[in-house]
Amino acid sequence: MSDSSAPSAGTAPAAHVSLTAAQHRAVAELLRVSPVADELGRRFAAAGHELHLVGGSVRDALLGRLGDDLDFCTDAHPDATLRVVKGWADAIWETGREFGTIGVQRDGLRLEITTFRAEAYDRVSRNPTVRYGTNLVEDLERRDFTINAMAVSLPGHRFTDPYGGLADLAARVIRTPGTPQESFGDDPLRMLRAARFAAQLRFAVAPPVRAAMAAMAADLDRITAERIRDEFTKLLCGADPVTGLRLLADTGLAERFLPELTGLRLEIDEHAQHKDVYEHTLTVVSNAVGHEDGGCDFILRMAALMHDVGKPATKAVGPDGRVSFHHHEVVGARLTKQRMKELRYPKDVTAQVVALVALHLRFYGYGRGEWTDSAVRRYVADAGDLLPRLHKLTRSDCTTRNRRKARQLAEDYDALEERIARLRAEEDLARVRPDLDGNAIMQLLGVPPGPVVGQAWKHLKELRLERGPLSRDEAESELRRWAQEQGIL
Repeated sequence: MSDSSAPSAGTAPAAHVSLTAAQHRAVAELLRVSPVADELGRRFAAAGHELHLVGGSVRDALLGRLGDDLDFCTDAHPDATLRVVKGWADAIWETGREFGTIGVQRDGLRLEITTFRAEAYDRVSRNPTVRYGTNLVEDLERRDFTINAMAVSLPGHRFTDPYGGLADLAARVIRTPGTPQESFGDDPLRMLRAARFAAQLRFAVAPPVRAAMAAMAADLDRITAERIRDEFTKLLCGADPVTGLRLLADTGLAERFLPELTGLRLEIDEHAQHKDVYEHTLTVVSNAVGHEDGGCDFILRMAALMHDVGKPATKAVGPDGRVSFHHHEVVGARLTKQRMKELRYPKDVTAQVVALVALHLRFYGYGRGEWTDSAVRRYVADAGDLLPRLHKLTRSDCTTRNRRKARQLAEDYDALEERIARLRAEEDLARVRPDLDGNAIMQLLGVPPGPVVGQAWKHLKELRLERGPLSRDEAESELRRWAQEQGIL
């Protein structure tokens, strides 16, 4: 059931590994999709071609987490693959054809079928040169890590593991099929992917792999911002993003695309001078994960990661030796916007993260009893739809080891949320708008649509935030008073 061959230079020998009963059950998970996968395998065999389930699909099957997106490899070229699947697939897409991939949908499963490959980067350009391979072992050798270099033949279910991926999966370690230098030289993005798998799977990166990541970090500059963005997003959404972030910082990879992360190491946290802002930030990210309601909330996690990046530029030491970072939230919001723009994040995602970074300090001072109802209304209005995330970010930002202080901050925020709930019951805080709409403003002032209406609307909204709901008569009176002051009436 298990094939093995000599590993490439630089890897530990992969002994014959017999599947345990648990692993047999894991591979048997493939039977859940085997009616489709085996049927497809028989079609390829009838056409004189091989078909293998491969890569992440085999890894995830062994981990008991096989999804509905399945990866296959074959000796058939794309035209031959199309002939095999036409008339059988529910849908076909050819967007990956230039890379040898044909996509197929069948019975709710998404299948990607790729011709054996042996592509390599020319170590200058940003995209791989596709060269078709001739056999399965060659295809597996060009894959990023041994845990992704296993295959199961279809329909025979023969397990192939020439580079010791099964043993590495059991040991929870990330190694490369060949030397890390060869692997990362072919595709530098694999260095970032190693950190991503460490975050997603909670696996350790083998020392030779880690050393190569540090030595070759500058090669990441050859990769497009979009590819880096996608890998980094997956890393931050991993089960253990802090492990991945530490790898990025320790190997120097972060310096290539997220230098704000390592920049935090030099700064002293104002709440506890024995603890730097870097460690505080990683704790906030971890706390934010704990506050999530379901799956990954990338916007919350990214805001947690970036919330203090403005501190290095705003650090000041007073005469008494106390460290301050005045307006670091403003600087941090600007830096976050620029960094996410460079990484090609969508504008709407960037805007939400930036807003959270800008707002993350607003709560502090509430416990001193200085907030009026007007301040609470503005807090809610400024946060808008981000208010639930702002609650989570603010709570995550409390990392003090002083239990009394931590308890007081938690109680203060509980009180703020209760106050918001009370005001929300009295007013529609989610839709704070002036007590008069544009039509009423134009009618009362006798003006046409234009800037004056917008200015009047803004003035009435400020009154609404300051004083709460006004009666119709009060709103009209205030509008007339404002118009007289402006020389409009």
